[in-house]
This record gives sequence, structure tokens and C-alpha cells, in this order.
Amino acid sequence: MSKKPIIVFEGIEGSGKSLHIKNVQRYLLKKKIKFISIREPGGSKNSEKIRKLILNNNSNFDKITDLLLYLASRNENIINIIKKNVNKKIILIDRFIDSTFAYQHYGMGINLSFIKKINDIILGNIKPNFTFLNLVNKTNLKIRLGKRKNLNRYDKFELNFYHKVQSGFIRLSKQNKKRYLKINSNNDISVNKKIILSKIDELI
Repeated sequence: MSKKPIIVFEGIEGSGKSLHIKNVQRYLLKKKIKFISIREPGGSKNSEKIRKLILNNNSNFDKITDLLLYLASRNENIINIIKKNVNKKIILIDRFIDSTFAYQHYGMGINLSFIKKINDIILGNIKPNFTFLNLVNKTNLKIRLGKRKNLNRYDKFELNFYHKVQSGFIRLSKQNKKRYLKINSNNDISVNKKIILSKIDELI
């Protein structure tokens, strides 16, 4: 594995992935290790514009339109950020290709081969080196979403939808077990922080 890996944090809403990625950012800054960090949707200037469209509570896109917007955002990141930094800096990504499969296929039922075909064209030979999959139970999901002051469009699905998406993530992780580390986000944050940073040390 490259010592400048692409490391992805995946999981449904309320699973703690964004919090953990911030901890990793602080850790790498402290160690003076070069990295970039992006989120999906979002990242590059154009991708952030697309993010506002996707997550806006007034948006009411068809699921295929939603998918294409996500992939358009990813394409902008691949061209303008990731290809320029791959193997030069550690790349941290808050959501990536697995989120597309989990949400758009397992959650919304869009044809998997259709998603893969477009995604493969966009990515070319770019692949994540490692993925932290953050898992959360329904009780903590409800509590954490309930505490959010500003809910976007993807924070407002029925609990059954998030269950389907999380089950999709788990199925994806079983296809390539070496690339994944499951994080039980129902545990204490400090426990998971140690587990993640220990694995980061191995990866870099």
C-alpha cells in the first residue's frame, strides 16, 4: 500500500464519521504529515456548488438526477483535486464510492451496473486504499439526528431507509474485508479514536 494512501470514512448519518475524520486531520497536522481532506458531495469549488443543490431542503430531484449530481460532484473532485494529489499527499475523504452504492443502489434501488459504469469512467485507476466503516444502531441514530440544529434533505429519511443503506455498506465491506475496518459508533468516542489513530499509523 502507498504510504500516501486514499483513506475513506463511510457510514450513515449520525455514525460519527465526520467527527473521526476531524480527529485524524488534527493528528496528521500534529505529526506534520501532508494531507488533503475533502467531503462528498462537495470538495472542489464546483463540487461545493453541487452540494448545495443536492442537500437543499427545497430540492426535489428524481433519484436518477440525484445520482448524476453526486457523480458530477465526484468528477470535479477527481479532476481538480484527487488526481493532482494522489501518491503525493494522504487523501482523506468523508464519503466516497461506497456511499453511492449504499444510498443510491441499496437505499433507492437504482441499477447497480448503471452506477458502476459511470463511476468507473469517472475514477479511472483511482481507488481507495482503506475504508473506515462507521456503524450505528437505530436508537443512537435517532438521538443524534434529533440533536442536529440544521437538518439537510438526507437527514430526513425514514429509519428503515437508513437501515437498508447501512446493510448495503456492510455487504460492500464483506466483498473486500482487507480494505475495511468496522467501527462500532455506539461505543465511547475515545475508544474509537484510539482504534482509528492506531490504524492510521499502520497505513502511513
